Amino acid sequence: MGISFELQDELQAFQGIAHYDIPKEQDTNNNDPGPLLQHLEAVRAIAHSSEEITDPEIFDIFRSLLKHSDAVAGAYMSKMLDALLSAFGAQIDAAIRDSKEKDQQIVMAHKLPLEMYAFLVNWFVSAVEKVKAMGEENAPPAPVKARRGWGGKTGASRAVAKKTAQWMWIDQIPGTLELICKALKLKTHRVWVTRDAFITSSEQYMKIQNIRMHVYKVICLAVKHHGHTLAAQINIMQSLQYYEHLSEPMAECLSILAKEFDHAQLGDEILREIAGKSFSAQDTKGPRAFSLFLVRFSEESPRSVHKQISLLIGHLDSESYPMRMAIVEVIGSLIRELATLFELLSRTLDLSSYVRSKQRLRITRAVVDTLEDKASTARKAAVSILVKLILTHPYGKMYGGDLSLEKWEERYKTWRDKLEEMEGGIGETVERDQGDKEETESNVKEEDTDEDENADDDVDAPLNNPKPKKKKASRKSTVDVTVIVSEQEALAALETNEILAMGLRKKYCTEALDFVRTLEGGVVLLTQLLGSTNKAEVLESMEFFRVAFEHQLAGAKNGIKRMLHLIWHKDNSSTSEDGKELKGVRSRLLECYRMLYFDPLPDMEPKQQVNRIAKNMIELTYEATLAELTSLEEMMRIMMEDGQIHYDVINKLWQVYSAPRALPRSRRRGAISILGMLALSKRTIISEKVDTLLKIGLGPLGKADLTLARYTCLALQRLNGSAKKVKGSLLDKSLRMEMDNPIFRKLQNTIEHPCRSKDWFGMAEQAINTIYALGEHPDELCNNLMEPPEPASYTPSSIHISTQQSSTSEEKDLGDVFYLSQLLFVVGHVAIKHIVFLELVEREWKRQKDEKQLAEKLAAGGSPGRANKETEELDQVAGNAEDEIGERIAAVRETELLYGEQSLLKLYGPLLVHVCGSPHKFKNRTLRAAATLSFSKFLCVSSQFCDRHHHLLFKILETSRDPNIRSNIVIALGDVAVSFSSIIDENSNELYKGLSDGDLVVKKNTLMVLTHLILNGMIKVKGQLGEMVKCLEDEEPRISDLAKLFFKELSTKDNAIYNNLPDVISHLSIGDHSVEEDIFESTMRYIFSFIEKKAENIVEKLCQRFRLSEDPRQWRDIAFCLSFLPFKSERSVKKLIEGLQFYRDKLHEEGVFDRFSEILSKARSNKSANKPDTELNEFESILDECRRQGEEDQAIEKRVEGKKAAAKRKATRRSARKKAVEAEPEPHVSPTTRDDDDMYV
Repeated sequence: MGISFELQDELQAFQGIAHYDIPKEQDTNNNDPGPLLQHLEAVRAIAHSSEEITDPEIFDIFRSLLKHSDAVAGAYMSKMLDALLSAFGAQIDAAIRDSKEKDQQIVMAHKLPLEMYAFLVNWFVSAVEKVKAMGEENAPPAPVKARRGWGGKTGASRAVAKKTAQWMWIDQIPGTLELICKALKLKTHRVWVTRDAFITSSEQYMKIQNIRMHVYKVICLAVKHHGHTLAAQINIMQSLQYYEHLSEPMAECLSILAKEFDHAQLGDEILREIAGKSFSAQDTKGPRAFSLFLVRFSEESPRSVHKQISLLIGHLDSESYPMRMAIVEVIGSLIRELATLFELLSRTLDLSSYVRSKQRLRITRAVVDTLEDKASTARKAAVSILVKLILTHPYGKMYGGDLSLEKWEERYKTWRDKLEEMEGGIGETVERDQGDKEETESNVKEEDTDEDENADDDVDAPLNNPKPKKKKASRKSTVDVTVIVSEQEALAALETNEILAMGLRKKYCTEALDFVRTLEGGVVLLTQLLGSTNKAEVLESMEFFRVAFEHQLAGAKNGIKRMLHLIWHKDNSSTSEDGKELKGVRSRLLECYRMLYFDPLPDMEPKQQVNRIAKNMIELTYEATLAELTSLEEMMRIMMEDGQIHYDVINKLWQVYSAPRALPRSRRRGAISILGMLALSKRTIISEKVDTLLKIGLGPLGKADLTLARYTCLALQRLNGSAKKVKGSLLDKSLRMEMDNPIFRKLQNTIEHPCRSKDWFGMAEQAINTIYALGEHPDELCNNLMEPPEPASYTPSSIHISTQQSSTSEEKDLGDVFYLSQLLFVVGHVAIKHIVFLELVEREWKRQKDEKQLAEKLAAGGSPGRANKETEELDQVAGNAEDEIGERIAAVRETELLYGEQSLLKLYGPLLVHVCGSPHKFKNRTLRAAATLSFSKFLCVSSQFCDRHHHLLFKILETSRDPNIRSNIVIALGDVAVSFSSIIDENSNELYKGLSDGDLVVKKNTLMVLTHLILNGMIKVKGQLGEMVKCLEDEEPRISDLAKLFFKELSTKDNAIYNNLPDVISHLSIGDHSVEEDIFESTMRYIFSFIEKKAENIVEKLCQRFRLSEDPRQWRDIAFCLSFLPFKSERSVKKLIEGLQFYRDKLHEEGVFDRFSEILSKARSNKSANKPDTELNEFESILDECRRQGEEDQAIEKRVEGKKAAAKRKATRRSARKKAVEAEPEPHVSPTTRDDDDMYV
């Protein structure tokens, strides 16, 4: 009985199952399959003999059942599978046994049954998967009534569900795959010519460990033994491209193939193919699947990936970020596998402290480099690691744990010197020992020589010759030298051990120095992180400086001072991040300072605790700048309000201030400075000790130390109270004293006390401030201070003589010049303080008037609410009567202060103008500085005086060589602008000149003043904004940071930057103010970040500027500005195309055309996908044509200019020759000679 069966034909016909022809087909939809199986005994037949499958009837029965498998119950499917697998297994075993035979016919006899069983098993798997898929698709999620025409027959769905409940195909998969693995062990080359095939699996099956491992085994056997490498490679790449869930399984499979089957070639080919692929930024699914594959494969088989890493490394520059991330993870896996980083980290547990310290040093350097990372999370983690490294550093056991660079350098020097001294001593000992040995050896040789000589002379010598005794003595000497040498060797060995110990200590100090210096190198970056906008990063940096300060790291002190400015931080609320609660910045700052300076130490007496805290508070003021003192003042105020400063500490500060014994000046100054800060919160701290202040600060000690007197005046000002003034409110909670109070008498005596120290000016300023802060009528006392001297005291001759004497030494102030400087300083400061006092008087008059009106209304029988309402109605009708008070005060300020008959200031106005306007007469620096400062203050008093003399101030600003004078004038101009903005606005060009001043302080002050005036609307932003733009690229970080802050704030104003952009471009591009092209580009890159929303209008404006520009440099700058715009909208591109007429003749310039090429690329990338490129392509062709035409025109123009130049040179030479011929006398020649030379004429 035979059958015609070709596997390839059957597999091809199997693709269309509905039209698959079976000769003796049995329709199981009409017949019960049970009797069919029993009647034909198909199962029994193949169970009896696996060869029976070649019977056409039995084969057709199985094919019929599989063709109509959707109608076969699960139980029968199970029986059929069991029969097929059992018979297939028996046939495989028989084939394996017969494959050992040499007769090829015996082996080929198994070909047909094996193919038929394999065909049936393949069909069975396909049928079961099909039924399973149909059941999942048709089975409803809930028992809902089915609609007609949707999802097939409901009966079939119930049958499928019933079969699924009875028999699960998923349980049979491992056995089936095991049989396939068994089949793959056959030597198929003796039976078939191998065909490529490959197995894929669903996501559900890949989640089951047993099935997944069997699938791996099948694939590995097929690739290893049956030549399926190419097919596997193609299918794996397709699976990675379309099925993301197969990424990690494929990596595991290739890893097993390389490790267990020793076949790494397929993995290498896959990696090489992935390395050659390119991924775009828009594609998300593909790169993610490949990245998962690479990461998992590098974890499972890192050595296979390591061989191809040189090819894969190119994906670090891929547009797709998942691929870049994957390569980074791959590199990390390779590092772990190669055990470099792993071994480095494992050395943290090394038994030797030297190994641990060396490892920590390497980690510290890497962490410090991470502080410059762009991501705040990376920087925060780096700071956290540095804190841990300091807390656990290994250099604390021997010297207490400090990290002071100075101390470690001393220790290193000590051990180095000791080591050099000991090594030098041993060297001398060794040299001395060598000399002793040589001397001993020479003595022995001499004795041997004597012995030989004596032996020769034995005939003549008597028998009782004493020489042999000498020889015995020499032998004893030799033995003693040996003992001494052995002792010296033992001593040298001991000293060698000491040298080794010293060498180790020296090395210990060397590594500690490297660790400390590495930390010191990161302090600058950590200080900058204190100004970060990321709260967690700031908190970590604060913790670092706290820990570093406790370990005496030198740079930590600057960080602690810088932290003070965080007291003004607005965010003081606690937040949570990564499950941890983060305190507010200000709260954390107070906690850090409290831990460092104010918390009591254990095992210390209470008195010592108080002394220590007071000492720490005083030392905070040492070498502090004005900004640091202001921040410290705010912190002291908050801590006093919270009750964190004990009264014992305050009493100790008073003891230090009033100590009768001699103390360092800085300590007494610091005590009164801190007391004044604390008095901001509690005024009684000062009010209870006024007598002490007058006795110490304004007494003999204060007159000897003018800085102490200045701080004492600041403390006295706290008596006025620190209640903040509410804008628009008429309430004044300040306290005023009568002018006969001893405080004012002491202040006057202190100011009038003869003194020639420049510290007097600071003291006098605060003394006058105190008078105006506390006095009921401060003008009465100040009139006494401004009383003009006797007429003989300040005669022009005396001033002239004094200035001549002082000109010989600019720093030395002599005679009446210094007293005149003091007088002018007092006059100027009284003038500016009197303006403030008039404002207080105005407010007080308004308050009294308001109270009087309210009292009159109440006396008339009205309620307060009704009275207020009537007052508001009256003000609306008749106008606010308080304007009369304001006008009266303004009239006093304008006409009476500087021009009134009773005003002393009237006398000094002309004097100040004369001194400031005559630099050739008054050359003393102190006098000129004081006069200029007072003159600036006079300008703030009266608009009339300012209008007359403000040009003199600008002239001094322009011509003065003293940077202090220029700096003071800049600040004064800001005050003048507040008072009389129109006058300064008209001359703002002069103020902008300070931005190009060579002195850093003048430049910084100018920038700050302009920032204040512009942002508050006191002067208008004009074309000079370009000078402020230049500051963005200033070499000094403080200048550039201030400029960036200014433009950030200016960008919030309505179109301020946009409106001035053309002027800024022109200012920086051409003329005397132009900058280098690279500076222009970096500057404009920052400016354009604020005006992206106005891109469309800017395109039109910039295109029109091409028309007005003739310089190629300006063309390039405008083109750069255009290229920096986003061109996200079609309107922007349209505006650019419409402006072609303005720049078409400039495209021949290489830089201009390159920028327009960048614009085209940007426009193409931003346009919508469904929009054609026709317009852009046409525009590109026009640009190319214009460029070509421009280059031709330029070439022609150059040739014409060249010819013109040549013609001009030729004409010049001809003219020169003609003049030379005319100048020469005509020679006398005969007529014959002239006829002969006529041809040359």
